[in-house]
Amino acid sequence: MVDPSHPSRPEKLAAALSALSAQWGWFVALGLVLLLLGIVASSYVLSATLVSVLFVGILMLIGGVSQLLHAWRIKNWSGFLFWTVAGVLYAGAGLLAIINPMAGASLITLLLGATLIGTGALKLWIWYNNRGQQGWQWLAFSGLITLLAGVVIAIGWPGNSAWLLGLLLALDLMFQGWTLMFLGFALRRHRQQ
Repeated sequence: MVDPSHPSRPEKLAAALSALSAQWGWFVALGLVLLLLGIVASSYVLSATLVSVLFVGILMLIGGVSQLLHAWRIKNWSGFLFWTVAGVLYAGAGLLAIINPMAGASLITLLLGATLIGTGALKLWIWYNNRGQQGWQWLAFSGLITLLAGVVIAIGWPGNSAWLLGLLLALDLMFQGWTLMFLGFALRRHRQQ
């Protein structure tokens, strides 16, 4: 039995869409800013790589120090040694990225390639074990593309470390920008209806 005092899901969705439609300009503006930042980053991929590695390094250093503080607060627990080692390694990696951003970029690029190779191989293994299922060829295709992307990164390493992360950042900013702009224009059309 439907309670008339509570709106249905479609009514809730329509209300949320109407509320968002009133803010369509903010979506377009944010999308434009992200698109412009992506264009700037694509013009300066080395700088974008270094800035992103420094940012990651700072976050890792903060995370490592936080883990060390946590470890010393629970030093009577059995996990003390684990938290201490994890904190030292995390803070050390963060310091390495801050002190030598190119070495950090090289390491992150290598880890990215290894992660893509591992993920692609896992997808192919899952596909192989379930290849009789309908539509599973898309998983094989996805796994193959992911594996090949990882291999291309690994083959180009360490030479591609100086520009790859900056290029990925630039592409991500541009795609987010375009997506938010298109969403904003779609919300504007919805508002006008």
